This record gives sequence, structure tokens and C-alpha cells, in this order.
Amino acid sequence: MVGKPSVALAEFDTAGEIYHACEHVRDAGFSRWDAHTPFPVHGLDKAMGIGRSRVPWIALVCGFTGAGLAFWLQAWVHSSAYPLVINAKPYMSWQAYIPVTFEVGVLFTALGTLIGMLALNRLPQHYNSLFKSARFERSTDDKFFISIAADDPRFQGEETLRFLQGLGASHVELIED
Repeated sequence: MVGKPSVALAEFDTAGEIYHACEHVRDAGFSRWDAHTPFPVHGLDKAMGIGRSRVPWIALVCGFTGAGLAFWLQAWVHSSAYPLVINAKPYMSWQAYIPVTFEVGVLFTALGTLIGMLALNRLPQHYNSLFKSARFERSTDDKFFISIAADDPRFQGEETLRFLQGLGASHVELIED
């Protein structure tokens, strides 16, 4: 039984080829596609039309939230829940709260960054139909690939394969799920 197509895969030989191919795929209006390279290619994110990451904003919000919660908890405990006068200091001696406030802010920033990155990258992903391609194993060695998902609104099966071949791909294939 033949499965339905899940992804079109195009193989390129050089970083320059995949860079220009990514520009053409972006300009063709595809939205569910990715480039796979054995090493970082400078400017590839711009060629793919990828915007700035939202992770820094997630980290900022989490950091301020953690710092605010830490400060509030210390202030509440020391001035309302369990007030003690120590060395004639006032109940709300905020200077003593700074180290804990800073450390909890750093902790929340780190956790927010990790969880935000995993969520935005949809990780962990234990299965991908690209793993069915024997040629795709070379994406971590010396080949460059572009994959276009079948659920992309512009995906047309054989027409998409011809488009990728026209970009200078050395090999194209349709991987079925």
C-alpha cells in the first residue's frame, strides 16, 4: 500500500546553491518548508525569510516575572506574614532582598528561554518522515537539503518536484508517510 506524500526533498551540493534555492522557494510563496545544512550558512535565515526570534521576549517576561515574584514574596513574608525587627531594621528592608531577587530572575529567565525555545521549535520531535530517506543522512556530513511539507498550501506533488529540480537540485524525491 502506498502512503500519501508527506514531504518533497531536494538535495544540493554547495552552500551557495542552497542559499539561492532558498530565496526562490521563499519568493514562490511556500510557508511550510525548511533548509537542512551540515554547518551554519551565513545569511540563510534571511534568504529563507525567517524573522527575528521571539525567545528574547519570552526570556525578558520570564525574568521580570521571576524577579517580581521573588521580591514580592520576601516583602510579604518580612513585613506581613512573619514580621521581625532585627538589628533595628525596618520591616521593609528592600536592600536585603536584592540578591534573592536577582537569582530568581536569572533562574526564571533560563527556564523561560529553554521552555520557549523547545515550544517554538516544536521539540522534542521523535519522528520525522525525512528519516525514511537514505540520502538525507548526508545532511549532517556534506550535502544540503530543502524539504517542503505536503501540508503546505502551495504544495502540488510532481509540480513541486519539478520546481525544486529547476532550482538546480542534484536529486529530488517525494517521501511518503
